[in-house]
Amino acid sequence: MLLVIEQFLNGLQLGITLFLMSAGLTLVFGIMQVINLAHGSFYMIGAYVGATVAAASGSFLLGVAAALPAAALCGMVVEFVVLRRLYEREHLDQVLATFGLIMFFNELTRIIWGRQPLFMEVPLWLGGSVELLPGLVYPVYRLAVIGVGLAVAVSLWALFAKTRLGMQIRAGGVNRKMVGALGVNIKLLYTLVFGLGTLLAGLAGVMAGPILAVESGMGESILILTFVVIVIGGIGSIRGAVAGAVLVGLVDTLGRAFLPAVFRMLFDSSTADSVASSLASMAIYILMAAVLVVKPKGLFPAHS
Repeated sequence: MLLVIEQFLNGLQLGITLFLMSAGLTLVFGIMQVINLAHGSFYMIGAYVGATVAAASGSFLLGVAAALPAAALCGMVVEFVVLRRLYEREHLDQVLATFGLIMFFNELTRIIWGRQPLFMEVPLWLGGSVELLPGLVYPVYRLAVIGVGLAVAVSLWALFAKTRLGMQIRAGGVNRKMVGALGVNIKLLYTLVFGLGTLLAGLAGVMAGPILAVESGMGESILILTFVVIVIGGIGSIRGAVAGAVLVGLVDTLGRAFLPAVFRMLFDSSTADSVASSLASMAIYILMAAVLVVKPKGLFPAHS
């Protein structure tokens, strides 16, 4: 039972990281109608800048403080220089342009930081473990990641539901021309939205730094999971991003942890491990297909 709870928490932590990624991406697509394949690159930038500043200063908080504006600033520059010219173009043009940005940022990180991975240490004040239940010891840092993600989810809800800026952003996603005619600087609004999305990706990257190796191309693998989250949750929906991220995190983690034991009851060890590994890798895509059969627009589509 304790192992189940521990893996549940691991799945929740993965889900929170996916939420930080998917929240920004679903905002950009849901409001700006831009397919941004380069979103994982800002995750990578946040991780690299955070790891570099943390290593140079000895402060994890300074690393986080540097990673967030770096990712946001890079995102706003990309929106101003590249994406602003693609709003009225076909989605294929957006896909090709942002795919080119992936290669550009991957090569740029190799030029600046080299090909060797960077490693980010867990800060001392978040190191160690805490006993949640008798016999269940869990790392403090992973609990901190969960706490940060929940705080971000509440903050985004407050921004979009309770503020004038949030109202303008939602209105801009419905009818950009009408909002512009009412005196709102829609170009600046879209730049801010894109900057917010890339800031969240940078936050996900720097929080993942002490858990994963920081290396060029690290954004591509998580980007695939992020798109799965958005499809399951519903495009343009923050509530859907939360639900989809938690579901994907739990299904992926619990499947990898427990499917081998289940299949060992039916097959020999080598066959069981092979079948379980393959099925665990497919589990989130099976989940996505099942959700789309029942709700083709996702669990919580933005304009339902």
